[in-house]
Amino acid sequence: MVHVYGIPNCDTVKKALVWLQKNNIGYVFHDFKKEGVTKEKLQQWLSIIPLEKLGNKKSTAWKGFTIVEQVQAGSIAGGIYLMQLNTNFIKRPVLEIAGTILCGFNEESYKVTFSKK
Repeated sequence: MVHVYGIPNCDTVKKALVWLQKNNIGYVFHDFKKEGVTKEKLQQWLSIIPLEKLGNKKSTAWKGFTIVEQVQAGSIAGGIYLMQLNTNFIKRPVLEIAGTILCGFNEESYKVTFSKK
């Protein structure tokens, strides 16, 4: 089962969900705004993908961070703290598929990943 993490009104999340539905791929949705994200989950993701990929420096959250917070976001511990504090800093959506993590929506990446499953 695919687990999709994101915010329902995010345009990128919407694109990913439409793609999954069109391709008859079942998923469970985890709403960051309602359910948050645990430190353990973020640590798990960061054991698979780099912090630079999970943290979204194009987000409004990033733009709202102070210089000190932006520096803090460069470390694993600081990045996790800021992602928990403001889930908008996480690149969305995050998909968990049998040990694989995808961040954002890229149709080609989705096609390749799901053709292997």
